[in-house]
Amino acid sequence: MSREITFFSRFEQDILAGRKTITIRDASESHFEPGEVLRVSRNEDGVFFCYIEVKSVMPVHLDALTEEHARQENMTLNELKQVIEEIYPGLKELFVIDFSKR
Repeated sequence: MSREITFFSRFEQDILAGRKTITIRDASESHFEPGEVLRVSRNEDGVFFCYIEVKSVMPVHLDALTEEHARQENMTLNELKQVIEEIYPGLKELFVIDFSKR
């Protein structure tokens, strides 16, 4: 059985279209392994919408996020930092989970 990861519904179309290829999470969601296939559901209602394969999990400091991270999230760097601040207020030590849709 695959483990599960959830995304806010606003990211569903970007993931399905391959425009969003990373997710930035806190330490509680940094335990995924490269090659692992995850079942993806919407955070708000638990509805399954695809599978993704983890390519890598790397630690990153909030201040070290780049335009490349933002591009992989399909947003601007300012938007990315705002979203992270909303989800993880005050948290600086994060993890980039690089993935591909299966």
